[in-house]
Amino acid sequence: MHVGNARYLKPEDLPEAIPVFPLTGALLLPGGQLPLNIFEPRYLSMFDDALATHRLIGMVQPVFGADRVDDAVTDTPALCQVGCIGRITSFAETGDGRYIISLTGVCRYRLLEEICGDKSYRSFRIAPFITDLSARDDEQSVDREALLAAFKAYLDANKLEADWESVERASNATLVNSMAMMSPYGPAEKQALLEAPDLKTRAETLIAITEIVLARGYGDVDTMLQ
Repeated sequence: MHVGNARYLKPEDLPEAIPVFPLTGALLLPGGQLPLNIFEPRYLSMFDDALATHRLIGMVQPVFGADRVDDAVTDTPALCQVGCIGRITSFAETGDGRYIISLTGVCRYRLLEEICGDKSYRSFRIAPFITDLSARDDEQSVDREALLAAFKAYLDANKLEADWESVERASNATLVNSMAMMSPYGPAEKQALLEAPDLKTRAETLIAITEIVLARGYGDVDTMLQ
């Protein structure tokens, strides 16, 4: 995986522990780009430290729904077990104390244990999904026709437009991951897309979620997708 000016090809290319940025509804996937507006002091400090070292941040969602049990002593939110490492590939200072950041996805990871320290932000030891670094997803296994049909049905139902010329030029991996990251779905759906084991499954999950949303809001989805 080539991200910015760095290459991540093996476990040794990644740190054993990273700072994490919990953000509900945010989805970062390997190769994708996520813009962030950073203004909380603890996360400004986290990005300062990351910029001074490996430039890596772990995006992760807080646990959602009835299963969420926050730490009663520290009042820290419980986190989902799977997130995605992002490399800071661009940033700008706004002049009013904020950072405008762009993270590029490197690979997914699983949380292992939290590191106790004197920082205002949280850090964890992680187990990276090394297969994400090889970029060996079988793009030909993606049902591109079904994916585009679901995408078009969603756009039509919501009276939205798309740059179809760019869509047609995009590779299957770019198409699936970009659509997943830009999708307007909730935290549970975003987490399901993140945890899909491969590109084919992520595409199928995205199609299924879209069909469910269309069926709930717009009636006969089978007719719309034809």
